[in-house]
Amino acid sequence: MVSYINILKLCVGADSVEDLVDWQESQRHRWPKGRAVHVTRMWPKREAEVLAGGSLYWVIKGVILARQRIVGLEKVEGADGILRCALVLDAEVIRTEAAARRPFQGWRYLDPAESPRDLPKGREREEALPHELAQALAEIGLR
Repeated sequence: MVSYINILKLCVGADSVEDLVDWQESQRHRWPKGRAVHVTRMWPKREAEVLAGGSLYWVIKGVILARQRIVGLEKVEGADGILRCALVLDAEVIRTEAAARRPFQGWRYLDPAESPRDLPKGREREEALPHELAQALAEIGLR
């Protein structure tokens, strides 16, 4: 049985989950119905695990706040002729508990055991901890 792995990615240019949702909505005409697409430079070496139920967890302003289920990976060629990986996502943006993350380049794998839980449907946000407390908890692995 193949277990799954998630991907963690910075959501550059967004200040909130609403910004991410609004941007994706403005791009819907470019993507297959019911899907969103995010192009990244590197292809996951753990492709089978990503496709076995993984999600893309979005880090917005230093905090994981949302995820989207990964439904496929596609090769795309940029205008510069370089092959890239298109993460094909379910269009639904699922809000998660807030979890602080330090800045990083590119994307990282995120073990399901370390992934924040989904917020209940209809709950748009979690009452945030003070930034310093959330950061301290993240650093010791409790958040």
